[in-house]
Amino acid sequence: MTKYILRNTALDILVRVGEKGGYSHLMVDHAIANKGLSGKDEALLTEIVYGTIQRKLTLEYFVFSFVDRKKKMQAWVKWLLYMSIYQMEYLDKVPDHAILHESVEIAKKRGHKGISSFVNGVLRNVQRKGLPDLSKVDDQVKRISLETSHPLWLVRRWTDMYGMKTTEIMCQTNLKHKPLSVRVQPLKITRKEAITKLTNEGFEVEPSTISTQGIIVIKGNILKSELFKQSYLTVQDQSSMLVAEMLEVKQGMKVLDACSAPGGKTTHIAEKMNNIGEVHAYDLHDKKAKLVTKKAMELELTIINAKQADSRKLDTLHDTESFDRILLDAPCSGLGVLRGKPDIKYNKSEEDIEKLASIQLELIESVAPLLKKDGKLVYSTCTVDKHENEQIIQQFVERHPEFEMDQQFFEELPESLQHIEGISSLGLQLFPQDFNTDGFFLTRLIKTS
Repeated sequence: MTKYILRNTALDILVRVGEKGGYSHLMVDHAIANKGLSGKDEALLTEIVYGTIQRKLTLEYFVFSFVDRKKKMQAWVKWLLYMSIYQMEYLDKVPDHAILHESVEIAKKRGHKGISSFVNGVLRNVQRKGLPDLSKVDDQVKRISLETSHPLWLVRRWTDMYGMKTTEIMCQTNLKHKPLSVRVQPLKITRKEAITKLTNEGFEVEPSTISTQGIIVIKGNILKSELFKQSYLTVQDQSSMLVAEMLEVKQGMKVLDACSAPGGKTTHIAEKMNNIGEVHAYDLHDKKAKLVTKKAMELELTIINAKQADSRKLDTLHDTESFDRILLDAPCSGLGVLRGKPDIKYNKSEEDIEKLASIQLELIESVAPLLKKDGKLVYSTCTVDKHENEQIIQQFVERHPEFEMDQQFFEELPESLQHIEGISSLGLQLFPQDFNTDGFFLTRLIKTS
C-alpha cells in the first residue's frame, strides 16, 4: 500500500469517528482486515488514527492558532490538518516533507486547488513558526486539558476528586502505549510453560504481579503465537484479571456473572473453579451473550450458561439466595480505558455519569437478594470516577445493613497492590499509572444476614 492510500484510509476513519461517532478500534480493525496491510503499514495506520484521536483537543488548539476560528472548513479538511500536524509533531520517523507532500495530494484529490493551497499554507506556517508552547498556559487545569487532550470538565472533575498531581499523571499516562497482557488457560497449560514456549517463539514476556495467570507481552504480536491460535491464551488487561482472582470462587460453587459480555471475566471464573460447578452469565443483548458462549467453547469450559436477560429482573429467573458468589461488572463510563478507546473522552458528559450511576445502583440492589448468607459479591468497573465507584458502594451499604465490606478483601490483594494510592475503606481504585494497566475499580461485599 502506498503511503498516500494509507493516509487517505486514516483520514476516512478519522472523519467517520470524529464526525459520525464511529468506534475507532472497530474501524481500524476492519481496515487492517480488508486492506491487506503489511505489518509496518498496519502499525503506521494504527498510530496515525489513534494518535490523532488521542490528541484531538491539543491538535485543534494548534490548528486554530494558525487559522481563524470563524473560517468555514469541511470536516475532512479539519481532520487532514489534525492528522498532518500530529505526524509532524509526534512521529519522529516520518519526515515533514513527506507529510506535507501527501497531505497536499490528498487535498487536491478530495477538494480543489484552493483547498490544497490552504492546507499547504497552514502546514508550512507550522513548519516555519513552530507550535504554541502549552507550558505557558497560566490556568493549570486548562494547561493539563490542552497538553493531554482531555476535556476541561473532566480534568476539573478529576482534580476535585484526586488533586492536581494525580490527575496530571493520569492524563499523561492516558496518552501512552499500554502493553498487551494475556491470561493462560490453566487447565491446558501452566503460566511457566506458556512463558517458556512464548520465549522460544521469540516473544519478550514477563509474569504479571496482579494475576497468577497473567502474562505481560513486552514485544511481539501475541495474536500470531501458536498458543493464542490454540486458545491457550486469552487477551485480557491485568486489572480485569483481578476480578476473578478476588471473587474467591471454589469448584462446585454456583456463581452469577450479571453483566458478562464479552466473557473474559466469566471464563476466568470458570477456570478458577477448575470447570466444576455452575456459572450463570447474563447480558442485556442476545448477541453479546452469544459471544460469552463462543468464548467458553473456545476455552473448552463447559460450566458456563450464558443467556440474554436484564440483570435488574433476574429474580424472575432465580430464587432468592441462590448463589455462592456474584460478580457485578457494571456498565460504566469507561473512563479507565481511554488509552485503548480514546474517543470515549470526547463523547461522555457529566450527565452521562450521573445516569450510569443510577443504573449501577439499581443493578447492585437487584442482584443482591440472589446472594446466599455468607456469600460474597464483587462490584467492579473500568472507570476512575468516584460517583460510579465508592459512592455506589457507600449508598448500597447504607441502605442494606445485611451487607458489609469484606475486610479479608484487603488482606487478600496481591502484595504489589496493598499500599497503592487508590485503596480506601470502600475498595481499590487502580489508576492507569499504577501498573500500566487500565483504570479499574474493585471491591468485595459479604452478606452477613
